[in-house]
Amino acid sequence: MVGLTHKLDAFLDHCGVVGIWGHEESSKLAYLALYALQHRGQDSAGIVSLAGGEFRRHVDLGIVADVFDEQKLAHLVGPAAVGHVRYTTAGTNGLQDAQPLLAKTFKGYVALAHNGNLVNADSLKEDLEKDGAIFHSSADTEVICHLLAKSQAETMDQRLIEALSQIRGAYALCILTKEGLIGVRDPSGVRPLVLGQLKQGYVLASEDCAFELIEAKRIREIEPGEMVIINESGITSMSIKNEEKLPKAQCIFEHVYFSRPDSRVFDVSVYASRMSMGKQLAKEHPAEADVVIAVPDSGVIAAMGYAKASGLPFEMGLVRNHYVGRTFIEPESRIRHFGVRLKLSPVKDVVEGRRLVVIDDSVVRGTTSRKIVKMLRLAGAKEIHLRVSAPPTMHPCFYGIDTPCRSELIAATHTQEEIVKYLEVDSLGYLSVAGLHAALSQVDGQLKNGMCDACFTGDYPIPLNQIGKRLSARRKNSDEVGNVLIARSANWDETDAATSQ
Repeated sequence: MVGLTHKLDAFLDHCGVVGIWGHEESSKLAYLALYALQHRGQDSAGIVSLAGGEFRRHVDLGIVADVFDEQKLAHLVGPAAVGHVRYTTAGTNGLQDAQPLLAKTFKGYVALAHNGNLVNADSLKEDLEKDGAIFHSSADTEVICHLLAKSQAETMDQRLIEALSQIRGAYALCILTKEGLIGVRDPSGVRPLVLGQLKQGYVLASEDCAFELIEAKRIREIEPGEMVIINESGITSMSIKNEEKLPKAQCIFEHVYFSRPDSRVFDVSVYASRMSMGKQLAKEHPAEADVVIAVPDSGVIAAMGYAKASGLPFEMGLVRNHYVGRTFIEPESRIRHFGVRLKLSPVKDVVEGRRLVVIDDSVVRGTTSRKIVKMLRLAGAKEIHLRVSAPPTMHPCFYGIDTPCRSELIAATHTQEEIVKYLEVDSLGYLSVAGLHAALSQVDGQLKNGMCDACFTGDYPIPLNQIGKRLSARRKNSDEVGNVLIARSANWDETDAATSQ
């Protein structure tokens, strides 16, 4: 059989960025930081270094361990570097889209790493092409490079402010020039970016889980709408324009799913927030059961919180295989639910003959959840009560998360009763939107406001009136799906299992 790309039915990570300034082994530190940020993107990885005015770049498709070795890192010399891990959320997944991008302007080279999506990238690209710009990738990030090159402002910070005033959407940027390292977040602060101090120099990263590995000390979050410039003179901070007066809208899904639990994101512990979500879920949706288990890994901490609040024991009823790559060879004789079984395996001693509360962080299309339920039934589960530590996902994301279009989101196209029937569970309970905000506010009251929950509510904080063709497909009407999923539940066979990965 040929190799098949395997992606479970879940939200897929976006990107991770890192910048190092003032350390003689900057590329090695960037490499280690990207290792810690690997969960944010596995399609490509890259580093650009700077030494004596010379930029050096290495990018390739794949995970960090496959892209870099000692020889490649030895080539990336100098006291400054920026790095990137990418998951494709807009554009294609070719080598031309791998970051950091390195662009030549009349004021010198600029290396740029970007996490997020620009909702007006297509219209800006059309205008730039009319003025003679030539694009080499499909990434939003190249639009920013062209805007920087086009600007006639004297200083880099002025050119960057001019460029950013024209873009709309979500961005956390690490930018390297001969003059310094720049970090910036969009006015709504959708994506995270944090500043740290090394024994020698400074670091910027998407999450501070990268700091432990490189022995950096966390200083603070870069604020929404803030630009920091790090150079030989130290750190300078300035605000970028927010002419539309967009509200603070930090991505709530960073706490639900994306960020590593050992990170502090938006100045709040991810571990504590997930624990609080699990406790709130137990209050809203108790169950008569024998044991609480989690869908690993992201559901584990919420399951611990649910168990603690409900008084039920928590046990590892599902074990994850951490050594599965993004591509695998499927056996000649198709194994029922092969893709899920490759990643997850039930612990029969925990499951058999027991009433289970199964905690997961989300149900997207529902196909993977259905297969997990079938595995647990085959392992002897007596009852299965699925509890989800987030509200129903009803709307796609346009700010840097790879969400299916609305017609593919099971919660947007079916009632809860229909979903229960399709998943073949005994009961189903989602955390309410109010409950999610309450859980976060119990950890830190500041998180009750200023969060983007558009994937649950459809309340998009950054206007979508300039959205481009690449993203607009996600807004297709939900009627396209009809009752396909429910119809499939009555006639599920090996072909369905193989083709719905």
